[in-house]
Amino acid sequence: MAAADSSKKQSSYELMTTENKAMQDDATLNPAMFWVGDGENLWNAKPSSNKSNCAACHQDAKKSMRGVATQFPKIVKGKLQTLEGQINQCRESRQDLPKLAYESKDLLALTAYIAFQSKGMPITVKETPANRADLKVGSKWFYERMGQLNLSCAQCHEERAGLKLGGSLIPQGHPNAYPIYRLEWQTLGSVQRRLRNCMSGVRAQQFEYGSPEMAQLELFLMWRARGMPLESPGVRP
Repeated sequence: MAAADSSKKQSSYELMTTENKAMQDDATLNPAMFWVGDGENLWNAKPSSNKSNCAACHQDAKKSMRGVATQFPKIVKGKLQTLEGQINQCRESRQDLPKLAYESKDLLALTAYIAFQSKGMPITVKETPANRADLKVGSKWFYERMGQLNLSCAQCHEERAGLKLGGSLIPQGHPNAYPIYRLEWQTLGSVQRRLRNCMSGVRAQQFEYGSPEMAQLELFLMWRARGMPLESPGVRP
């Protein structure tokens, strides 16, 4: 069996069973929608007397956040920022609130709620003079062999995409559905959690959550998926 043509971008949604596709497509069946609902509550939560909520600055997320998730990671004030990082930046600088921990329920909920506003829109991440250096490093992480198994991301998700590993089809590795609810996890998770899983699988030292390395790799992956529609929040096996 030949590997899939990596020049034709394919969402891993296309590799799922009919039942799993239906779970993602139907908001009443998609378990990730619980996090979207929690994110909406956090967005509009009544703040304490000396603090503001997200809606105080950004108003109706359905309008103000439309298309936002398609642009991240991006350079903000000279620093490469993921969507999660931007949420925490707003909390610290605008709301006088502490950062939310990566993979915490609240950060996943806010990320899912914001990403949901761009569902169906194409990813618009592109190379710019500002992000060029980070994009180049992210590409390096994708193609560089790592870990005791001496494997790169590209060896699975480009060279062997469409073939089988352990009975499962290997996807092209596009991050267009994150945050996702994985049946394996029985919860919602970020693309950084998935990347750390892959690094653990090849027995490599994992990049830390929120690290520059994670942001650079995520930037490259979103650039690689440019033009693909966002499916957030997705469902995967």
